[in-house]
Amino acid sequence: MQTFFDLGLHESLLKALKESGYTQPTPIQEQGIPILLSGRDLVGVAQTGTGKTAAFALPILQRLMENPRKVEPRRTRVLVLTPTRELAIQVDESFRVYGKHLRLKHSVVYGGVGQNPQVKGMAQGVDVLVATPGRLLDLIEQGHLSLSGIEVFVLDEADRMLDMGFIHAIRKILTLLPARRHNLFFSATMPPDIVKLAASMLTNPARIEVTPASSTVELIDQCIMFVSHDKKRDLLKHVLQDKAIERAIIFTRTKHGANRVAELLEKTGVKSDAIHGNKSQSARQRALENFRTGKSRVLVATDLAARGIDIDDITHVINFEIPNIAESYVHRIGRTARAGAKGHAISFCDAEERAYLVDIQKLIKKQIRVAEHPFHAEDIRLGKVKPHAAPAAHRGGQGRSGLSH
Repeated sequence: MQTFFDLGLHESLLKALKESGYTQPTPIQEQGIPILLSGRDLVGVAQTGTGKTAAFALPILQRLMENPRKVEPRRTRVLVLTPTRELAIQVDESFRVYGKHLRLKHSVVYGGVGQNPQVKGMAQGVDVLVATPGRLLDLIEQGHLSLSGIEVFVLDEADRMLDMGFIHAIRKILTLLPARRHNLFFSATMPPDIVKLAASMLTNPARIEVTPASSTVELIDQCIMFVSHDKKRDLLKHVLQDKAIERAIIFTRTKHGANRVAELLEKTGVKSDAIHGNKSQSARQRALENFRTGKSRVLVATDLAARGIDIDDITHVINFEIPNIAESYVHRIGRTARAGAKGHAISFCDAEERAYLVDIQKLIKKQIRVAEHPFHAEDIRLGKVKPHAAPAAHRGGQGRSGLSH
């Protein structure tokens, strides 16, 4: 088993890694760091949670350190483009942690907040800039920022960029970059439009692929709890009495639903925060920080708000409402079982959601275990849910057991 020392990293970076408690590289770090240190373009097919941020941040920091250059005002040597504010903040924090023993400047720009502090942060120039596409283009158009000095360009979460409608912004940004540069391209999936985009910006890239969605799913203990719609709140209170649920993300389909669940939990003494698109940026950051530091046991989130959140040690994902898009289920439960750790996913399924469950089980090619609970027998007696067989398309061999931890 390789260590970070075996990958050819500088002692300053190794010291920061050791102080942060990192000892062994993940597969994407083991494969990607040597390639990037050699200066070759890279396509990395990897989900959030595989360690990809360190896979590109460490070799970038080493490159900057080995080729010192005075940064010019309103310019940056490295640009990392991310789809969401939350991910931008986390990537910037990673550069701070790994580069703590280096004399390098980094900054982050994103929308949803006033631009003046970000403009001031860029005024003297930085070594590394992490940005979301919209705010980046705003600052460029206002003359606060130039991309003419870019040496390394990282496009992170490319498929999410596409989902969120940023493809035109990315194409525009690409036209503003110098022709000679080192390119890094990361995406969890590679649909045709993403393959085309990668081909347009990369030169003879190496390709590495780690932890496809299906193998992540295999690491997670999944169960379904059939419950009537009006008993979901009681079931959630019951489930959260389990002390093994140390840190959980609860998913709802709507912003309103997220608020309602968070309010319910607060009333029952469970410290929680909701995160969704209607929350201010400061409220979202505060919620994430509370969750990351353990002040909140639970984060209630919608699918879009949770995209790009990369927080370790999430023991459970609870689907208060099953997503109507099967792929969203895989993204949701992938918040747990990070970097090979064990995780648990619990899904509440009412009568109207059973069709969604069929789609999910087809996608993951797995029959999800059914777990009984105190309201199950009552709901069956009242005819609110069917007996605990899996949906018809996936019957056969269904185990009946409680939660296992």
